[in-house]
Amino acid sequence: MRVYCATSNPGKLREFRLAGAAHGIEVEPVPGLADIPAPHETGNTFEENAVLKAEYYSRFVDGWVLADDSGLEVDALGGAPGVHSARFAALDTGAPGNSGDAENNAKLLALLADVPGPRRTARFRCVLALTEVTASGAGATKLFEGVCEGRLGLAPQGRAGFGYDPLFFPTGSERSFAQLGQAEKNEISHRARALAGLRHFLQVPPPPHRPPGRPGWPRRKGGVSRRTA
Repeated sequence: MRVYCATSNPGKLREFRLAGAAHGIEVEPVPGLADIPAPHETGNTFEENAVLKAEYYSRFVDGWVLADDSGLEVDALGGAPGVHSARFAALDTGAPGNSGDAENNAKLLALLADVPGPRRTARFRCVLALTEVTASGAGATKLFEGVCEGRLGLAPQGRAGFGYDPLFFPTGSERSFAQLGQAEKNEISHRARALAGLRHFLQVPPPPHRPPGRPGWPRRKGGVSRRTA
Protein backbone atom coordinates (compact mmCIF):
# COMPACT_ATOMS: atom_id res chain seq x y z
CA MET A 1 0.00 0.00 0.00
CA ARG A 2 1.38 3.38 -1.01
CA VAL A 3 0.47 6.77 0.40
CA TYR A 4 1.79 10.19 -0.54
CA CYS A 5 2.96 12.30 2.35
CA ALA A 6 2.46 16.07 2.29
CA THR A 7 5.48 17.25 4.24
CA SER A 8 8.58 19.22 3.31
CA ASN A 9 10.25 18.34 6.61
CA PRO A 10 12.99 15.80 5.80
CA GLY A 11 13.07 14.52 9.37
CA LYS A 12 9.35 13.80 9.36
CA LEU A 13 9.49 12.16 5.94
CA ARG A 14 12.35 9.91 7.04
CA GLU A 15 10.43 8.83 10.14
CA PHE A 16 7.24 8.25 8.17
CA ARG A 17 9.08 6.09 5.64
CA LEU A 18 10.75 3.93 8.27
CA ALA A 19 7.72 3.68 10.53
CA GLY A 20 5.44 3.08 7.56
CA ALA A 21 7.66 0.26 6.33
CA ALA A 22 7.29 -1.44 9.70
CA HIS A 23 3.52 -1.40 9.14
CA GLY A 24 3.59 -2.49 5.49
CA ILE A 25 2.90 1.02 4.17
CA GLU A 26 5.09 2.63 1.52
CA VAL A 27 5.34 6.37 2.18
CA GLU A 28 6.52 8.70 -0.58
CA PRO A 29 6.50 12.51 -0.81
CA VAL A 30 3.83 14.24 -2.84
CA PRO A 31 5.39 14.50 -6.33
CA GLY A 32 6.57 18.00 -7.12
CA LEU A 33 5.90 19.13 -3.56
CA ALA A 34 8.62 21.79 -3.70
CA ASP A 35 6.82 23.48 -6.60
CA ILE A 36 3.43 23.58 -4.86
CA PRO A 37 2.76 26.68 -2.72
CA ALA A 38 2.31 25.59 0.88
CA PRO A 39 -1.08 26.25 2.47
CA HIS A 40 -1.41 28.54 5.47
CA GLU A 41 -1.89 26.42 8.59
CA THR A 42 -4.64 28.44 10.21
CA GLY A 43 -6.13 25.72 12.42
CA ASN A 44 -6.28 25.98 16.18
CA THR A 45 -5.78 22.24 16.68
CA PHE A 46 -3.59 19.50 15.25
CA GLU A 47 -6.71 17.95 13.73
CA GLU A 48 -7.71 21.12 11.88
CA ASN A 49 -4.25 21.65 10.41
CA ALA A 50 -3.83 18.02 9.37
CA VAL A 51 -7.18 18.01 7.55
CA LEU A 52 -6.42 21.35 5.92
CA LYS A 53 -3.15 20.04 4.48
CA ALA A 54 -4.48 16.66 3.37
CA GLU A 55 -7.41 18.17 1.51
CA TYR A 56 -5.25 20.90 -0.02
CA TYR A 57 -2.64 18.52 -1.42
CA SER A 58 -5.30 16.09 -2.60
CA ARG A 59 -5.75 18.45 -5.55
CA PHE A 60 -2.34 17.46 -6.88
CA VAL A 61 -2.28 13.66 -6.44
CA ASP A 62 -4.32 10.63 -7.43
CA GLY A 63 -4.30 8.09 -4.61
CA TRP A 64 -3.98 8.27 -0.85
CA VAL A 65 -2.75 11.63 0.48
CA LEU A 66 -1.38 11.71 4.02
CA ALA A 67 -0.75 14.86 6.04
CA ASP A 68 0.15 15.31 9.65
CA ASP A 69 0.27 17.98 12.27
CA SER A 70 2.23 17.20 15.36
CA GLY A 71 3.98 18.85 18.23
CA LEU A 72 5.00 18.91 21.84
CA GLU A 73 2.58 19.54 24.70
CA VAL A 74 4.17 20.58 28.00
CA ASP A 75 1.96 20.31 31.07
CA ALA A 76 3.74 23.06 33.02
CA LEU A 77 3.10 25.43 30.09
CA GLY A 78 -0.59 24.65 29.76
CA GLY A 79 -0.05 22.47 26.69
CA ALA A 80 2.27 24.86 24.86
CA PRO A 81 3.93 24.95 22.41
CA GLY A 82 1.27 22.66 20.87
CA VAL A 83 0.32 23.68 17.32
CA HIS A 84 3.03 26.35 17.46
CA SER A 85 5.82 23.82 18.11
CA ALA A 86 7.65 24.43 14.83
CA ARG A 87 7.72 28.23 15.22
CA PHE A 88 7.76 28.51 19.00
CA ALA A 89 10.72 30.92 19.16
CA ALA A 90 9.45 32.97 16.23
CA LEU A 91 6.29 33.81 18.16
CA ASP A 92 8.40 36.27 20.17
CA THR A 93 9.82 38.07 17.15
CA GLY A 94 7.00 37.85 14.65
CA ALA A 95 9.42 36.44 12.09
CA PRO A 96 7.72 34.51 9.27
CA GLY A 97 8.16 30.78 8.90
CA ASN A 98 9.40 28.20 11.36
CA SER A 99 12.13 28.69 13.95
CA GLY A 100 15.32 26.69 14.11
CA ASP A 101 15.42 23.66 16.40
CA ALA A 102 18.11 25.22 18.59
CA GLU A 103 16.08 28.38 19.09
CA ASN A 104 12.93 26.46 19.95
CA ASN A 105 14.77 24.26 22.43
CA ALA A 106 16.47 27.24 24.05
CA LYS A 107 13.16 29.03 24.56
CA LEU A 108 11.58 25.91 26.04
CA LEU A 109 14.44 25.42 28.49
CA ALA A 110 14.28 29.06 29.55
CA LEU A 111 10.56 28.82 30.27
CA LEU A 112 11.11 25.65 32.31
CA ALA A 113 14.17 26.90 34.19
CA ASP A 114 12.39 26.89 37.55
CA VAL A 115 10.29 23.77 36.92
CA PRO A 116 11.57 20.71 38.84
CA GLY A 117 11.97 17.32 37.23
CA PRO A 118 8.72 15.73 38.48
CA ARG A 119 6.71 18.56 36.91
CA ARG A 120 8.45 18.49 33.53
CA THR A 121 5.94 16.04 32.07
CA ALA A 122 5.11 16.35 28.39
CA ARG A 123 3.95 14.42 25.39
CA PHE A 124 4.42 14.34 21.66
CA ARG A 125 1.12 14.22 19.79
CA CYS A 126 0.66 13.37 16.11
CA VAL A 127 -2.57 13.61 14.16
CA LEU A 128 -2.66 12.08 10.68
CA ALA A 129 -5.24 13.02 8.08
CA LEU A 130 -5.78 10.62 5.17
CA THR A 131 -7.71 11.54 2.04
CA GLU A 132 -8.28 9.22 -0.91
CA VAL A 133 -8.40 10.79 -4.37
CA THR A 134 -10.00 8.87 -7.24
CA ALA A 135 -11.32 9.76 -10.67
CA SER A 136 -14.55 10.89 -9.02
CA GLY A 137 -12.74 13.29 -6.69
CA ALA A 138 -11.55 13.39 -3.10
CA GLY A 139 -13.33 11.24 -0.55
CA ALA A 140 -13.87 11.74 3.15
CA THR A 141 -10.84 12.51 5.29
CA LYS A 142 -10.01 10.09 8.10
CA LEU A 143 -8.06 11.00 11.25
CA PHE A 144 -5.60 8.91 13.28
CA GLU A 145 -3.83 9.99 16.46
CA GLY A 146 -0.71 8.82 18.22
CA VAL A 147 0.67 10.03 21.56
CA CYS A 148 3.98 9.37 23.31
CA GLU A 149 4.19 10.40 26.96
CA GLY A 150 7.42 11.45 28.61
CA ARG A 151 9.32 14.17 30.38
CA LEU A 152 11.73 16.96 29.46
CA GLY A 153 15.36 16.96 30.46
CA LEU A 154 17.36 19.84 31.89
CA ALA A 155 19.61 20.06 28.83
CA PRO A 156 19.74 18.62 25.30
CA GLN A 157 21.00 15.04 25.12
CA GLY A 158 21.95 13.29 21.89
CA ARG A 159 22.64 14.37 18.34
CA ALA A 160 20.14 12.35 16.33
CA GLY A 161 16.54 13.22 15.56
CA PHE A 162 15.17 16.71 15.08
CA GLY A 163 12.93 19.26 16.74
CA TYR A 164 12.58 18.73 20.48
CA ASP A 165 14.02 15.20 20.37
CA PRO A 166 17.16 16.07 22.40
CA LEU A 167 14.99 17.24 25.31
CA PHE A 168 12.30 14.55 25.30
CA PHE A 169 12.70 11.36 27.34
CA PRO A 170 9.89 8.86 26.67
CA THR A 171 8.34 7.30 29.75
CA GLY A 172 10.44 4.43 31.06
CA SER A 173 13.59 5.47 29.21
CA GLU A 174 16.74 7.16 30.47
CA ARG A 175 17.62 8.16 26.91
CA SER A 176 16.18 11.02 24.93
CA PHE A 177 14.57 10.56 21.52
CA ALA A 178 17.81 11.98 20.08
CA GLN A 179 19.81 9.23 21.80
CA LEU A 180 17.65 6.39 20.52
CA GLY A 181 18.37 4.81 17.18
CA GLN A 182 15.84 5.59 14.49
CA ALA A 183 14.49 2.05 14.48
CA GLU A 184 14.07 2.05 18.27
CA LYS A 185 12.39 5.45 18.25
CA ASN A 186 9.97 4.27 15.57
CA GLU A 187 8.76 1.48 17.84
CA ILE A 188 7.34 3.95 20.37
CA SER A 189 7.02 7.35 18.69
CA HIS A 190 3.79 9.28 18.31
CA ARG A 191 4.04 9.00 14.52
CA ALA A 192 4.50 5.24 14.62
CA ARG A 193 1.45 4.89 16.87
CA ALA A 194 -0.66 7.02 14.56
CA LEU A 195 0.52 4.95 11.59
CA ALA A 196 -0.56 1.77 13.38
CA GLY A 197 -4.12 3.09 13.35
CA LEU A 198 -3.75 4.01 9.70
CA ARG A 199 -2.57 0.49 8.84
CA HIS A 200 -5.57 -1.00 10.62
CA PHE A 201 -7.92 1.27 8.66
CA LEU A 202 -6.30 0.40 5.33
CA GLN A 203 -6.34 -3.30 6.30
CA VAL A 204 -2.68 -3.68 5.40
CA PRO A 205 -1.26 -6.90 6.84
CA PRO A 206 1.88 -6.30 8.92
CA PRO A 207 5.07 -7.41 7.16
CA PRO A 208 6.94 -10.47 8.43
CA HIS A 209 9.29 -9.85 11.33
CA ARG A 210 12.63 -8.38 10.28
CA PRO A 211 15.88 -8.96 12.17
CA PRO A 212 16.89 -6.10 14.51
CA GLY A 213 18.94 -3.35 12.94
CA ARG A 214 17.35 -3.75 9.53
CA PRO A 215 14.46 -1.30 9.40
CA GLY A 216 12.77 -0.60 6.12
CA TRP A 217 11.10 -2.69 3.47
CA PRO A 218 11.48 -3.23 -0.25
CA ARG A 219 9.75 -0.54 -2.25
CA ARG A 220 7.23 -1.27 -4.92
CA LYS A 221 7.79 -0.01 -8.38
CA GLY A 222 5.40 2.43 -9.91
CA GLY A 223 4.62 6.12 -10.16
CA VAL A 224 1.84 8.54 -9.62
CA SER A 225 -0.36 10.26 -12.13
CA ARG A 226 -0.83 13.98 -11.82
CA ARG A 227 -4.19 15.53 -12.46
CA THR A 228 -4.36 18.68 -14.47
CA ALA A 229 -6.56 21.61 -13.58
